[in-house]
Amino acid sequence: MAISTPTYHPLHFSPTITTRRIHLHTIPFAPRKALLTTCARRTGKRRYPSEKKKLEKIKKELLKTKIRNREEGYWRLSKLSVPAHKDPGKDFIGVSLPLLEAIAKILKFPVAPMLPEEAFTVVRKSFDARKVLKEPAFVYTVDMDVKKLLHLEPRTWDFISYLEPKLGFVEYREDENALTDLVDILDKGKVKIDGSNPSNGFTYSEKRPRVAVVGSGPSGLFAALVLGEIGADVTLIERGQPVEQRGRDIGALVVRKILSSESNFCFGEGGAGTWSDGKLVTRIGRNSDSVQAVLKTLAQFGAPPNILVDGKPHLGTDKLVPLLRNFRHYLLDLGVDIKFNTRLDNLVVENGQVKGVVVSNAKNEPGCNSDQEKLLFDAVVLAVGHSARDVYSMLLQHNIEMVPKNFAVGLRIEHPQELINSIQYSELANEVQAGRGRIPVADYKVAKYVGGDKFNTESSFESGVENRSCYSFCMCPGGQVVLTSTNPSELCINGMSFSRRASKWANSALVVTVSSDEFDSFRSHGPLAGVEFQREFERRAAEMGGGNFVVPAQRVTDFLAETLSGTSLPASSYRLGVKASRLHNLFPAHITKALQCSIEMFDKELPGFITTDALLHGVETRTSSPVQISRQADTCESTSLKGLYPIGEGAGYAGGIVSAAVDGMFCGFALAKELSLYRGDVELVLRKAQKQTGFVKY
Repeated sequence: MAISTPTYHPLHFSPTITTRRIHLHTIPFAPRKALLTTCARRTGKRRYPSEKKKLEKIKKELLKTKIRNREEGYWRLSKLSVPAHKDPGKDFIGVSLPLLEAIAKILKFPVAPMLPEEAFTVVRKSFDARKVLKEPAFVYTVDMDVKKLLHLEPRTWDFISYLEPKLGFVEYREDENALTDLVDILDKGKVKIDGSNPSNGFTYSEKRPRVAVVGSGPSGLFAALVLGEIGADVTLIERGQPVEQRGRDIGALVVRKILSSESNFCFGEGGAGTWSDGKLVTRIGRNSDSVQAVLKTLAQFGAPPNILVDGKPHLGTDKLVPLLRNFRHYLLDLGVDIKFNTRLDNLVVENGQVKGVVVSNAKNEPGCNSDQEKLLFDAVVLAVGHSARDVYSMLLQHNIEMVPKNFAVGLRIEHPQELINSIQYSELANEVQAGRGRIPVADYKVAKYVGGDKFNTESSFESGVENRSCYSFCMCPGGQVVLTSTNPSELCINGMSFSRRASKWANSALVVTVSSDEFDSFRSHGPLAGVEFQREFERRAAEMGGGNFVVPAQRVTDFLAETLSGTSLPASSYRLGVKASRLHNLFPAHITKALQCSIEMFDKELPGFITTDALLHGVETRTSSPVQISRQADTCESTSLKGLYPIGEGAGYAGGIVSAAVDGMFCGFALAKELSLYRGDVELVLRKAQKQTGFVKY
C-alpha cells in the first residue's frame, strides 16, 4: 500500500480532493477544452520520482528511530492477512487464533497459541476481495503492548529483541496514542471557576459570549459542542424537526406523498446525512487525531465501537437516530439552547459586522413578518447544508463573498445486491447472507476519466466526449433510493441504507463533473448560477416523472441504446413510483455521452455491470455545494462580513459526515480564540490535529 503524504491541512477540507480508488481515477474537471494530465496513485516501481524521494526520506527517518528500551513501548503490525475462510467474520473485532498466527509469523514466534490475546489490540480491519489475490482475506492492523506481552509470556523476549522497523509493516513508538473522544478532552481541559489559567490555554470569563450556530448537521453539532464545553452561551438554530418528529414527517412523505418543506430527507436534526448510509469514510486522513476524535465522540454518544476498527465504517439511519438523540441531550445538559422548527430569515448587520439573526417559525411561509424575531449574538456560525438555497440568496443580498464551485450531476443506478455480491466475490457471494453473514455486503467504487483520443478504445461513446471525470458516488449496498426534494416542483434523489444493509438492492450515483463554465445560461444569477443549474434539471426530472414525486427511470441497456424502456421496468426500491422515461434526453448531450461512456468503462472493471436488471433513476444533482462561501483560513471568519463563520458542507468546506464534523470542531476552537475563551492552539487539545501522530497512515 502506498504511504500517503498529504500536503493539505486535514482540518481545512477541500471539496476538490477526490478519492483515488481505481487506477484511472483522476483530478476533478478543469475548464472546458483544457488538456488535463491524468494522474493516479502509483505503487512500487511505477511511483513518480518525487514520490520515491518522499518515501525514502520517511524510511530513513523511521530507521533512525532509536529504540531505547525494548522492554516497553508499542509496535504497530500492519497488513496482517487472515484468509476469509479462517476469520470469525466482519462483526468480530477481537483477536482470533488465525490473527495470532499472522502475528507470530511477523515475530517469528513458533507457537501462535502461546501469544496472549490481551497484549494485542485491533486498530483496523478491512476486507480485501481483489481478483489479484489468491483468495479473499481480512486485513488487520494491530498494536502490540510490549510490556504486557512480556509480563504474560516472557518467552517472547528473544523474538521482540530482534524486531526491527519496516516502513508500512512494522513500526515502533514509545508511548500509546491515548487520544480520547472530544468530550473527555474538553472536560480534562476545563479551567476552574476561580479563573486560574492552566497551561492548556483555556480561560474563564464571567461574561459568556453569545454564539448562534445555525444548522444541526455534523459541523453545527460539533461546533456547538466545542463552544458549549469551553464556555460560550450557545443557541443552536435548526429549521427542521428533532429526529423523532422528522422520522414521522419522512414516513408521511414515503407513504402518503406529503412533503414537509422544512422537515424531510434534507432538513432536520443531524442534517442530510441522518437518512443516508451514514458513511464515516473520509478523504482527510483516517489516522489523523482530528478524525479519530470525531469517531470516538460518535462512539461515546452511542455509535457501535466497530466504527473505530472497520476499514469502511458506516452507521446506517437506525444507528444515527439514537446517537443524535444522545448528542442533543448532552448539549442540553451543557446549557445549549436548541431551537427546532426555527428558520433563518436574515442577518442583523451593523457597520460591516454581524450582530444577530432574524428567525421565524418554519411552519409559516417565508417572508411572514408577523412572527419574525430578532436575536442578538456576538458571532454567528453558519452550518447550513447544501440544500439551504434560500440562505444562499439571503447571503447574496448582503454581498457576502461567494464563488461558484465545481460539483457533479448524474443519475442513480440500482442493481440487485446479489448481482453485485457475485461480481465482487464470485463463489464467496453466498457468505454475505443479506448482511448477516461473515462477509461484508459487497460495494464498489469506480472512477474513470473520459475524453481525449488516448482512451478511445475503452468505449464506443468516447468520440467527441469532452475531458471530464466520471465516478460512482455515495454507493449504498443493501440500500434504497429516496427522495431528497425540498420543493414539490423539483425532483432529486439520493441513496440510504440501514446498519445491516439487508435490502435486496444496491444503488449508487453515477455522476459527471461540471464546472462554472457550463452555467453560461444562468450568469444572471451571479455566484448562484450553479444552484440554478441544479434546479433546471430537477424541474426537468419532475416533468419527466409526471409529478407527484414519481421518478423517471430507464434500463441501463436502453440508456446506452437511447431507446425508451418498455412499460415493465425492473423492480425498484424507490417507494413513490417510477415511470419509464427517456433519461438520455434529460441532460445536455455532452453530459449524457460522458455518462454512457463511463458506464461502458465501468462494465470492464465490473463485468456484468451493464444488464437489463440495472435501472437508472433521475436525477442526482446535490452531490456537493455549488458554491463556496469565502472565509479566512485560520479563523474560519467570512472574508466579507465580520462575525460570520461559514462552515461545513453547505459552505463548501466538507464532503461527508466526518469531514464536516472536523470542520465544525476546528471552527469551534478558532472562534473560541477570537472570543478570548481559548488562548492556546488546537494542537494543545488534539495533539497535533493537523498531522498523524506516531505511526504512519494506515
